[in-house]
Amino acid sequence: MLSRFNPTLFKNMIVKPVNCLKDNYAYIILCEKSKQAAAVDPVEPENVLKAMEDFPDYKLSMILTTHHHWDHAGGNPKLLKQKSGLDCYGGSKQVDGVKHILKDGDTVQLGELNIRALSTTGHTMDHLCYYIDHEDDRAVFTGDCLFSSGCGRFFEGTPSDMHKAFSKLVELPDDTKVYFGHEYTISNLKFAQHVEPENKDVTEKLAWAQRIGCTTPSFMANEKLTNPFLRVKQVAKNVVKDPENASEIDVLGELRKMKDNF
Repeated sequence: MLSRFNPTLFKNMIVKPVNCLKDNYAYIILCEKSKQAAAVDPVEPENVLKAMEDFPDYKLSMILTTHHHWDHAGGNPKLLKQKSGLDCYGGSKQVDGVKHILKDGDTVQLGELNIRALSTTGHTMDHLCYYIDHEDDRAVFTGDCLFSSGCGRFFEGTPSDMHKAFSKLVELPDDTKVYFGHEYTISNLKFAQHVEPENKDVTEKLAWAQRIGCTTPSFMANEKLTNPFLRVKQVAKNVVKDPENASEIDVLGELRKMKDNF
């Protein structure tokens, strides 16, 4: 079982992880000044509403959906029925219950928090990450695009699509907290050790993950040190036969194939 689901207390907002299904994370984003809240990927609405009981002064006003897969969007219709007046955002009409379709760079306002949609195709072609940069508070909700020390399968897109997505994410400030969609961190780190055995940061993070259980959030700075899918140059020698002549996209594609069969 996951061991902790403590909220992250920022200066102007709170982020509460919510365990759903076997290893999914939904999240509640709370704007402290406006007392408005958003639910990210609330696949089990009852769990999200139960978590909201810890914040009785806040009103849930919107759903933010990262992509159309059932284990992220499947709870939207039920939550929309249970809580009237909710807005529901996503990247395509395939998202259950979607009312507003967002494109890359579109913004949503949650009280004083400006939430920017980042198109991060690859896992699905409608995948969005949601980025908040408010004063000193920075967070990104990455769904199944970027995990802690890993990434989602390329179900609908190509290595080129995912490379573009990762290129956007690595530009975010190092202190950005990363809230991902699944607790796969231990298995991801074991794969990271396999392709970069000399990486001490990976070894240290694996020991930490095995000790703590619930590993959300990560930080962009740590992902750049421990996530092989953001370190294609460093891991290329252990992934492709001719690393000097292989493109980053080529390495990324082979790396994902290796992970799929790991």
